[in-house]
Amino acid sequence: MTAQEVQAVDAPRGTEDSGPMTGGTAPDGPSSRCTPVTPRLKPLFHVARRFAQGWNDLRTRQARHGDYVAQVVAYRGYGSTRRVRVLGRVLYSRPGLHGNSDAFNNFRGWVSFTSVPIQHAEVTVEIEGARAVVRADGGGVVDVLVDVELEPGWHEVRMSAEGAEPSVAQVMIVEPGARFGIVSDIDDTVMVTALPRPFLALWNTFVLSERARTPTPGMAVLLDRLAAEHPEAPVVYLSTGPWNSAPTLQRFLGRNLYPAGPLLLTDWGMTPDRWFRSGREHKRENLERLAAEFPDIRWLLVGDNGQHDESIYAEFAAEHPASVGAVAIRQLSPGQAVFSGGTTHDGDSVASRQDVVWASAPDGAGLAAQLEAAGVV
Repeated sequence: MTAQEVQAVDAPRGTEDSGPMTGGTAPDGPSSRCTPVTPRLKPLFHVARRFAQGWNDLRTRQARHGDYVAQVVAYRGYGSTRRVRVLGRVLYSRPGLHGNSDAFNNFRGWVSFTSVPIQHAEVTVEIEGARAVVRADGGGVVDVLVDVELEPGWHEVRMSAEGAEPSVAQVMIVEPGARFGIVSDIDDTVMVTALPRPFLALWNTFVLSERARTPTPGMAVLLDRLAAEHPEAPVVYLSTGPWNSAPTLQRFLGRNLYPAGPLLLTDWGMTPDRWFRSGREHKRENLERLAAEFPDIRWLLVGDNGQHDESIYAEFAAEHPASVGAVAIRQLSPGQAVFSGGTTHDGDSVASRQDVVWASAPDGAGLAAQLEAAGVV
């Protein structure tokens, strides 16, 4: 079939970023807003920005003249029958570091952080015979909307760039009649971590194989049951984890029989006017985006009480009541909550202020019982 040219629309973004301080990057949109730099610290901030860009330029030159090769990594995306959100990264990595052996998978986390993003690379996206040419951002991330008509279900998207092997991933096309969907956090929600947040991503990416990670008891059963009862329902995993960890997280979810769905991750990099990206804003804005893209869907929001999920979900439910069907919060133990920087309150005070089903339990079985009693399951 001859490829037809289709329109690519830039996904909503913040100010264009010149790239992060390290190799881990994410889109310059939902995650780019955090506390602004104060006027007194602006000179220091500009120095740090120049250093970050200089460091990235140096690594890029070394990669081009060394034994690195260009690589495209396509991630799972999602969309409607008329428009698809395509996600991926373009980077330099060492050749030969590919495969599915245990030894490689254990080492892959280190590889992802030593890879060098290719800034503003031109990327060709092909979906079911349709073709669009898009451009990566300053951190090598592709996060674009492609206008193309597709049937509901899973479809393959092929991404390629000059000098790089093509990469294939799936995109989930949501059925127009869908009325129910699931948005779930990952760390401390579907996966037990019990680590201080500042060290969590480092540990998960560099140290722990997905085989050694512990799924939250009963959570895979709950989400799989919901997905089976609502086969048209989209499942989206919304996390503040870095894009570098996407392959490991995807393998963990598949290995532990969680429903397939796209990952919406973030990064640790600087932005033109922020020291760090805000994970809280990353979640808020992606929730608002999903509500706008699928106005007829009522979402089950799944998270934990370790940090901000309760308040984020409560605020979203208050602002978009028609988009929230229920909230399910995994309760951490007092020790886990201290490590994660949160509390162990059960959310009753939050839930009492709004007309929304609010379930709270330490595991998936407890959440399932409460959701079933409320008629959600």
